[in-house]
Amino acid sequence: MLVLFDHSVPAPLSPYLIGHSVTEARTRGWDTLSNGDLLAEVERAGFDVFVTADKNIQYQQNLKGRRIAIVILGNSQRPVVHRYIDRVVAAVNAATPGSYTEVDIPFE
Repeated sequence: MLVLFDHSVPAPLSPYLIGHSVTEARTRGWDTLSNGDLLAEVERAGFDVFVTADKNIQYQQNLKGRRIAIVILGNSQRPVVHRYIDRVVAAVNAATPGSYTEVDIPFE
């Protein structure tokens, strides 16, 4: 699957997503786009999964009818996320078009 990491997602997670092609929003110049514009660009570019730590996206955007899967990290602090990398990988692997999943990563 084609996966896009929002600017809030630690880039060092990408090697753990074996079999997926990961790109960062920053490398596409999309890190300054608002959520609505960003989601539209992500879909237009053919990405399958959008990974972000923005928990408010579900309240700020109408996600119904979206073709992309959205995976929300419950915590974006790199050392903590690495302790729960299996949850992130499982969520991305299980993502289906239009799905919304929040990965429980506690604040420690």
